[in-house]
Amino acid sequence: MFGIDDEDRPLILTGLTLAGMLLAAITHFLLPSGLAWGPVAETLALLLVYAAGGVPAGMRALEALWREHELDIDLLMVVAALAAAAVGAAFEGAVLLALFSLSTTLEERAMGRARRAIESLMELRPDTALRRTDAGTEEVPLEALVPGDVVILRPGARVPVDGAVLEGEGEIDESSITGESVPVLKAPGTQVFEATVNLNGVLAVRVDRPLAESTVARMIALVTEAQAARAPSEQFSDWFGQRYTIAVLAGSALAFLVFLLIGNDWNDALYRAATLLVAASPCAIVISVPAAILSALSASARGGVLFKGGVALETLASVSTFAFDKTGTLTTGRQELSGIHCTGDETEFLARLAGLEAHSEHPVADAVRRAASERQVAPFEIREARAVPGEGIVGLDHQGVVWAGNERLANRMARHSAPMDCPAFLAALHDTPMTLILMGRGARIDGVAMVADEPRATTRPGLDALRARGVGHLAMVTGDRRAVADRVGAELGFSPDAIHADLRPEDKVEIVAGLTEKTRVAFVGDGVNDAAALARADVGIAMGVAGSEVALQAADVALLSDDLRRLAAAHKLAQRAARIIRQNLIFATGAMITLVTAGLFFHLPLPVAVVGHEGGTVLVVLNGLRLLADPIRQAEN
Repeated sequence: MFGIDDEDRPLILTGLTLAGMLLAAITHFLLPSGLAWGPVAETLALLLVYAAGGVPAGMRALEALWREHELDIDLLMVVAALAAAAVGAAFEGAVLLALFSLSTTLEERAMGRARRAIESLMELRPDTALRRTDAGTEEVPLEALVPGDVVILRPGARVPVDGAVLEGEGEIDESSITGESVPVLKAPGTQVFEATVNLNGVLAVRVDRPLAESTVARMIALVTEAQAARAPSEQFSDWFGQRYTIAVLAGSALAFLVFLLIGNDWNDALYRAATLLVAASPCAIVISVPAAILSALSASARGGVLFKGGVALETLASVSTFAFDKTGTLTTGRQELSGIHCTGDETEFLARLAGLEAHSEHPVADAVRRAASERQVAPFEIREARAVPGEGIVGLDHQGVVWAGNERLANRMARHSAPMDCPAFLAALHDTPMTLILMGRGARIDGVAMVADEPRATTRPGLDALRARGVGHLAMVTGDRRAVADRVGAELGFSPDAIHADLRPEDKVEIVAGLTEKTRVAFVGDGVNDAAALARADVGIAMGVAGSEVALQAADVALLSDDLRRLAAAHKLAQRAARIIRQNLIFATGAMITLVTAGLFFHLPLPVAVVGHEGGTVLVVLNGLRLLADPIRQAEN
């Protein structure tokens, strides 16, 4: 209307309301009483206040009543202002509307700031990319890129896609995605993520994911889900607000009758009832929770932690037990092939193993593929490959069924065959603190590949930060062998009874379920075989921006960084949000009880009730907005 933007309209109306209130105050208090036009000027100023401050609120109230059959705070304020005007206290009613308009606009602007901080994720993407062609390079819109394309990144360019570096070397600023301030060195074979910034060097990057499945697309989907999901305290405040509004209207009407019965005249009874209506309005209580929740979600998103709504945030605050997958979560996931023992030709063994592992996303599969590439061994063609979660992979080559995995898979394959045929060297390798990949056919084991990875540099500090925060129990649950799990667990400070090894996915679920019977549990994992445990925990936490899509879907929280110190920072933020919510609710409830008591048993002036009500509302919003400045982005420093 009149070319005014929807976002600016409340600000303009509030400005008109305050201008009218200022004119009314000047004519009411400062102009000589003998001026003939003084009352006219005051009346016009008050009409401006009622029009600019009361009409929009009344229209919002009627719309809520008509469309959603709800009575809201706007209705309470408009009714109170009209009641004040009806008993000759139009100036006091104008004060109410002016302060209500101001506080509502401040709340909307403040909450809009929190929402915009999340919605800014949409602006991280560049609009175009430089695609390599046979003739050189061409600038194309992002929508034109498909997996397999190669894009060229110049220094200072924002990365347009998720992909892998093919050529060049340089540093990437990943702070916009992971929240980490230290640039990450990228070389051929390493991954880059959409919306990060190439600081130096010229890189050729292969497109690995379509735009709809990119890092930013997943972040936006998770944030959208987070905004839709409401925390229990938010649901309660909505439920309370609706029912309490009805109670306030009914209570004010009853109070009006009581005041009449105890001897007040009609005007005085209506004035006190209007004052009680303002004093008892639950604005501060209703806004207490969403102000804190939205601010915390915004701060965490900027710090590389995405909560799927207030439920996950509130639940994480009460978690006292964390269970961790090992590979790719506590360790780098960058496995290295350290040796092969086989009964036949080692090159042929590696080629067949690499052919099988070409169909797996597990970190050990990546180690095998890299080793084959480095040794220039071409993988054998494997058909009809299928993963056996927590055990390995099975497929067909030109000789028949072939498999690769752990001892559980070997035993599974032997059930329908002859007794297990184990090479003599296997017993000697059984106690090695490295991960073993067995490969064979039926009950025959043809050889074993040994791989190992190390804990991340940030894992021990992250775990120690959780311990320092009073987390009572940290556990490691892994499908890897006991010798490997004990080595990693001891290095990271896990107690021996908290290390659970040789687990299938269903075993992880059983352990997590057992822990949830005693306390609130968070499970942290990154792979397909973690999905069930992530879903079973009170809070499932997916680790790393490159984590599997299945893990991200099953989780309640996504850590976009592989730095476990970020998890401790998220836990601290969740507890801080819970504390601020409690502060807000206690303050808002206490202020309301004080004002209502004064309105019932004393002659509380309407302006005092207005200032107390609106001031309390603004204070709880500002208290919640303190979470926007949470230092989660500096968690790694």
